[in-house]
Amino acid sequence: MASRSPSLSQEARDSAPGTPEAGADSQPGPEVFCKLCLSEQPSAATRELQSCNCNFCTACLQQYVQLAIMEGGGAPITCPDMACQKSGVLLDSEIASLAAADQVELYQRLKFERGVKLDPSKAWCPVLECQAVCKVQPSTEGQPTAVPCLTCHTVFCSGCRGPWQDSHTCPERQPMIHSDMPIKQCPMCGIYIERNQGCAQMLCKSCKHTFCWYCLQNLDGDIFLRHYDKGPCRNKLGHSRASVMWNRTQVVGILVGVSIIVLVTSPLLLLASPCILCCVCKPCRGKKKKKKRKRDLSHN
Repeated sequence: MASRSPSLSQEARDSAPGTPEAGADSQPGPEVFCKLCLSEQPSAATRELQSCNCNFCTACLQQYVQLAIMEGGGAPITCPDMACQKSGVLLDSEIASLAAADQVELYQRLKFERGVKLDPSKAWCPVLECQAVCKVQPSTEGQPTAVPCLTCHTVFCSGCRGPWQDSHTCPERQPMIHSDMPIKQCPMCGIYIERNQGCAQMLCKSCKHTFCWYCLQNLDGDIFLRHYDKGPCRNKLGHSRASVMWNRTQVVGILVGVSIIVLVTSPLLLLASPCILCCVCKPCRGKKKKKKRKRDLSHN
């Protein structure tokens, strides 16, 4: 069994926040361009990531790591350079030296919970007072199986997490969740998301999935937010009716603008297409070259 709040790894404890890494050069050196603040910084004030060798100023990396911990849900913290060829992942020791101790503890806990959620061989005990990590035995053809909790001795279903009974079948549809809990899991990737304020249309920072906070319904294709016009979530978006109508007007305006641009440019492209085809046509280019050669020979 494992607890929900694991202790920090030895690698993370060895490096305290603000402590320079061993062998760091304290002497001023050439300046390094930071892609985060877009400015030249002294080499002594920059850090090189071990996994990809990208350089950033320490102040920018500290802000980036703190934001990634709060919004990443325990996902690996990668190099902030979007053009990084190696897509390096920050080590635990680097994270510990760039964030405060309480933030590092939070990251390790979220990382552990995310690992359990994504591991098909593990499952949280559904008993609120227990919350132990249980081992899930593989089943044939992906069917749910009984999972015993060795801590509280509860037996639950690996699929729906409900109590396991003889001839157990998972409900086809889970009941809608309209609780006031400030923390829920993304229905797509399962990471924990905290909602302090704002509207009920949620965007997962990890998988970019859009869903309703109350019923967890998919809202990826609902650009007009029709979901909040009827049903149990009616008028629960968190914005005024005027704000919703203004949002829909903006969406319609964008679609109409794109349509007008396409309609205007289509005839122009149609008229220009013979010229474009002529420019790329090899016979035409060959004739032009022959005419040019004849002119050159006549001049000579």
